[in-house]
Amino acid sequence: MPDFLVEEIKDYIKLLYGCQSTDRVFPVTKSYLHHEMDRGAKTEGVKHIKLHSLRHSHISHLINLGFSAVAIADRVGHESIDITYQYAHLFPTKQIEMAQKLNEERGE
Repeated sequence: MPDFLVEEIKDYIKLLYGCQSTDRVFPVTKSYLHHEMDRGAKTEGVKHIKLHSLRHSHISHLINLGFSAVAIADRVGHESIDITYQYAHLFPTKQIEMAQKLNEERGE
């Protein structure tokens, strides 16, 4: 095996196993994100957006796209799909759509 490849493999192994328990998976902290979102909102003249609102919007969008509660719960780390179902209130038009489909099934 060529020396350069041996070195590449050694570097790769160090990268895999050289992580400390204090190392961050994502180098950005929550406080940094808060700061940057506040700064961006002020710069653009828009209302402050909470970080959790982004998560909430993402989950709501996934529901609207038709993904199952099980798939969404798994993606976002909900311990139970009951937590995911709490977002269902955001789509009242789905209730109308369901009623229409049930009427169609019945022939009305």
